[in-house]
Amino acid sequence: MAPDVSSVEVIEREPEFEKLVAPQAAPRKYQIVYRNILTFGYAHLTALYGFYLACTEATWSTIIFSYILFALAAIGITAGAHRLWTHRAYKAKLPLQIILVVLNSLAFQNTAIDWVRDHRLHHRYSDTDADPHNATRGFFYSHVGWLLVRKHEEVKRRGKFIDMSDIYANPVLRFQKKYAIPFIGTICFVLPTIIPMYFFGESLKTAWCIAVLRYVLNLHIAFLVNSAAHLWGNKPYDRTIKPVQSLPVSFVAFGEGFHNYHHVFPWDYRTAELGNNYLNLTTIFIDFFAKIGWAYDLKSVTDDMIQSRAERTGDGTNMWGFGDKKNVENKFE
Repeated sequence: MAPDVSSVEVIEREPEFEKLVAPQAAPRKYQIVYRNILTFGYAHLTALYGFYLACTEATWSTIIFSYILFALAAIGITAGAHRLWTHRAYKAKLPLQIILVVLNSLAFQNTAIDWVRDHRLHHRYSDTDADPHNATRGFFYSHVGWLLVRKHEEVKRRGKFIDMSDIYANPVLRFQKKYAIPFIGTICFVLPTIIPMYFFGESLKTAWCIAVLRYVLNLHIAFLVNSAAHLWGNKPYDRTIKPVQSLPVSFVAFGEGFHNYHHVFPWDYRTAELGNNYLNLTTIFIDFFAKIGWAYDLKSVTDDMIQSRAERTGDGTNMWGFGDKKNVENKFE
């Protein structure tokens, strides 16, 4: 009997690409995306005006409400798009996934599907031309410049072969992708504008500008993980890579700044070592839902493995950036 070929999925084999060794950035010609320049320009000008209004006209209720949204949107990226869907560092039941996709929409950094593809590509080809926000090109490019120009050809070529089968099989993420404009637009901009107007008596102008201010702040906090956390800090686990431990980034990004650790152990749901939870609010969030059974199969790294890797390839500092770095150079010769 002949096989049912209609049920067989045809998967294009990944070609043998030239190996890219970080840090790597070949000369390139930038193609500016003027639409993105205009939208980012409008958003930042509006955010500046929103900051002025926050200091002069907005009610404290609106400011507190906006900060709560700021924190929730950050969790939508850190606990959702990053730790759950990109790295599969833990599993989440349907109610938690729905919560996370709503919070992820509040952050609006494209759809979660787009975010996951870019981030998996980032980890596979970190700090090379196949990395969407290649930090080898400097702070501005890795922070926001990569969104203002066309994608590098290596990003487009190699991005086609990133395994996304688990993501496309997820109905929650497919829903967000299918209804991206009305769903994300309503959660990220419409409701954060209407609620202060209805409940706190804000004008449309003030409510809208502060909603945009909150959104822009969320963007820049996330962008710092791509930029500052690849440029300035210590490297207690692998001194040969660009990602670093950045306490300031961890403070503002809910624990995502322990980046040297994260790039060495990307499957750890904490993205950091045990003992730093007072800077790692995302881990506290996941632990809470683990206690009520909505998050499960949390992956982590043993203390012995962490210590062994630090002694073998680290720069001699600990996770906080302290330690005796004496003779570290000789250790790797």
